[in-house]
Amino acid sequence: MLLDQLSPKFLEAQVVSPQDARLVAEYKEYDSPNGYGKMRGYLARPAKAKGKLPGILVIHENRGLNPHIEDVARRFALENFIAFAPDALFPLGGYPGDEDKARELFGKLDQTKTREDFVTAASFLKTRPESTGKIGAVGFCYGGGMVNFLATRLGSDLSAGVAFYGSAPNLADVPKIKAPLMIQSAEVDERINASWPAYEEALKAANVKYERYLYAGTQHGFHNDTTPRYDATAAKLAWERTLAFFKKNVV
Repeated sequence: MLLDQLSPKFLEAQVVSPQDARLVAEYKEYDSPNGYGKMRGYLARPAKAKGKLPGILVIHENRGLNPHIEDVARRFALENFIAFAPDALFPLGGYPGDEDKARELFGKLDQTKTREDFVTAASFLKTRPESTGKIGAVGFCYGGGMVNFLATRLGSDLSAGVAFYGSAPNLADVPKIKAPLMIQSAEVDERINASWPAYEEALKAANVKYERYLYAGTQHGFHNDTTPRYDATAAKLAWERTLAFFKKNVV
């Protein structure tokens, strides 16, 4: 019973149905630079888009591309973005349908290669025929750290980044960041928050535009509405801020 209570409630928490007629959602493969052959992600876009649209790269937590992150991608698509959510676990068979197995698989990834696959995913999204060529990136937990990393790697190819409770990048690379950043932080998140002062100092020294929000009483993972850590009030506000940030900087 306890395990059942702690397990993600994907179906109950689903905001946008995979069959929503307003959207076109499908899995797309792209070439891996690491000898894997192909990587795969979930692409969602408005069904009746007029002209090209900006893109949002949606980066999952440390469990791969689960139904929750696919749902988040569909939410962005309803806001008139092309959303692409890559699955870092694809070289190992993809998200296995079980969160514990997914975490176990995640530990077997070569993170140096995985980071390069996300760089390639950003390029894949940016060069889609439906895309304006402007992209933002949003990530949660592991994905938040990946957004911070991508900001140091993509330079002006990234128009904006939103990192939800993600680890800081290599501070020596912070001067390479060209995109404005939004940092979404949980108050009760000792490990991640411990790295913030040094990261903020580096951002200021490099004159990077950023804004940071700390959500009182929340825990790491507060935006994930499939788990007990979900905080509806904070998640709603963080989502509204995220959308406004992307509509200002990516559209």
